Amino acid sequence: MPRISAIVITYNEEKNIQRCLESLSWADEIVVVDSFSQDRTKDIASSFTDKIFDLEWQGFGKQKEIARTKASYDWVLSVDADEVVSEKLREEIKSVINKNDSSDGYYIPRRSNFLGRWIKHSGWYPDYVLRLFRKHQTRFDDSPVHEKLILDGKAGFLRNEIRHYTDPDISHYLLKMDKYTTLSAKKLLAEGKSLTLFDLLFRPMAIFFKMYLFKSGFLDGWQGFLLACFSSFHVFVKYAKLWHLRKSLPS
Repeated sequence: MPRISAIVITYNEEKNIQRCLESLSWADEIVVVDSFSQDRTKDIASSFTDKIFDLEWQGFGKQKEIARTKASYDWVLSVDADEVVSEKLREEIKSVINKNDSSDGYYIPRRSNFLGRWIKHSGWYPDYVLRLFRKHQTRFDDSPVHEKLILDGKAGFLRNEIRHYTDPDISHYLLKMDKYTTLSAKKLLAEGKSLTLFDLLFRPMAIFFKMYLFKSGFLDGWQGFLLACFSSFHVFVKYAKLWHLRKSLPS
């Protein structure tokens, strides 16, 4: 049977990492690339694997690419520290890599838990992510945020899901939003993106109506309403930070 490596990047993930790695304990190898965590992340991870590598933070894309290169086996499963591989997904993965079909990668549906509720609408499910792939047929791009896995080959789709414990409380969401909007604004600046009133005023509103009305976020209860509001605010803050970065450039 083909062997498989599971890869995870971490930084201060002591609240999540045990749950994540327990769901990966069936893999032939677990590779953790840690950005010098200041909590118990590495101590917890060391009970599951001895392949833990320290690497200064270089952005999501570069961190995951390093993790990919550290994998020993042909098949690689990339999982975030706040995610869990379900038992049914585990068995499906074993089955598809054993079949040795023509696919070089597989998209996996991801279900996210937001403020204690599994989101079924809002454009969040099924959130297909390319996470199972052949090591030598892929590479991660250098994007600091919202990285992409570039696949040189054919992709298939799996039925069973990754469970994503994204935001247990509002404080966690706001802290993460601050980090992600900064990274996204810097990326837009590097790409030469200019700022318009449309970006600050209409993009946020469009996101709210898309998620809450057109993607049936209202069926996700209060969490669906808050998710649409926060996502709208996320877009506003991202472009506000872009404005501030451009304003700070030397003339």
